[in-house]
Amino acid sequence: MIEKYCTKAMSRIWADENKFRRWLDVELAVCSAWAEDGVIPKSDLEEIISKASFDVKRIAEIEEETQHDVIAFVSAVAEKIGPAGRFVHLGLTSSDVIDTAASLLLSDALDVLISSAEELRESLARLAWRYRHTPCVGRSHGVHAEPTSFGLKFLGFMAETERNIERLAGVRNEIRVCKLSGAVGTYANCPPRIEERTARALGLSRDPVSTQIVQRDRHARVVGAIALYGAGLERLALEIRHLQRTEVLEAAEPFGRKQKGSSAMPHKKNPILSERVCGLSRLLRGYASGALENVSLWHERDISHSSVERVIWGDSFNVAHYMTGIIKRVIDGLVVNESQIKKNLDLTRGLVFSGRVLLALIDLGLSREDAYAAVQENAMKCWESVQSGGSGALLGFLEADPRLAPLMSSDPGRIMKMFDTDHYLRYADEIFERFPVFREKKIRG
Repeated sequence: MIEKYCTKAMSRIWADENKFRRWLDVELAVCSAWAEDGVIPKSDLEEIISKASFDVKRIAEIEEETQHDVIAFVSAVAEKIGPAGRFVHLGLTSSDVIDTAASLLLSDALDVLISSAEELRESLARLAWRYRHTPCVGRSHGVHAEPTSFGLKFLGFMAETERNIERLAGVRNEIRVCKLSGAVGTYANCPPRIEERTARALGLSRDPVSTQIVQRDRHARVVGAIALYGAGLERLALEIRHLQRTEVLEAAEPFGRKQKGSSAMPHKKNPILSERVCGLSRLLRGYASGALENVSLWHERDISHSSVERVIWGDSFNVAHYMTGIIKRVIDGLVVNESQIKKNLDLTRGLVFSGRVLLALIDLGLSREDAYAAVQENAMKCWESVQSGGSGALLGFLEADPRLAPLMSSDPGRIMKMFDTDHYLRYADEIFERFPVFREKKIRG
């Protein structure tokens, strides 16, 4: 991953230094497990634990000759330890170390990603609460539909983020497995009790059945959950992009005092951060495809998955973590234009209330078919007036319709009451109360 889209927290986790540190954690836990059986003498175990270390450059030098990373690692560690180093990697195959350490690395990275997603959720919760009673136009197919709440719009994004946090936490539990079953999963050279002790020492569960590797459906779920999380971030970013369009302009990304929008057009304020999030989400879906391809391997294993994972694991987490920070920055600094929100709500001169008017006419005695025909015909007149620059409004066209005059005269204020946004927001507080963060009053805008 290019440096621009890396984060410090994820880069530390996926750096070679930390990867080898996790490999060493596994090797030392296995040595301790063997020592319980007396296979490794106590004095040798003490020497292993006190002297075990590695040098990344030395590992690279050995790997250049051996063309095998785990052999290079084990040799480099053994050099540091001395004679007792012969016990390191006892009874193991390479994937025993790689896959068990991968469980630790992936869960560490998930912890960081989940924490940042929780911070984003809090930002969305504050924004949603602040505008929970601010009416705005809702859109379907990109076209004005009915009134909603600007806060409810972002409450939906908060809820999606919450679901993604739960998914990420779920795959974290699934990936935390230890595998020390040997070359084809039979425990031929390392009995199950060694795996059990090692798993306990590392805080992992045991993979109940494995081949030479932990099966890659687990890892595909991790990368898939990240891709799904990224899709949620993209949906949020896309909403910001639409709201910032000149014709809409209900909200906009923060724009710094010295920021420039275009090299040719000085007036431009572009939603570049949200666009970046949308673009990076495509990478995450690509990584998920690679992870799915890794599931189907030959027999007890082949190595075609390894090269893919060297790229997609670190990249997936870096990209997702970076995207989270970017979109949180947008949400925390979002410029909300309430006057434009109201202007857009009134833009179609009452058309967004057509559904409620329809129900009112039915309640006054018209059949649904006749009521729908009357409202639609007058709505089309209103559309034509809006598009041609006229001043006609839906209420006026309804009041002038001779078919509706008898109904409206019996209750003159009945139809007018249908043009009230409060009706559409009357359950907003109830919807917010479904979430403990609001019910327990932990968030206030």
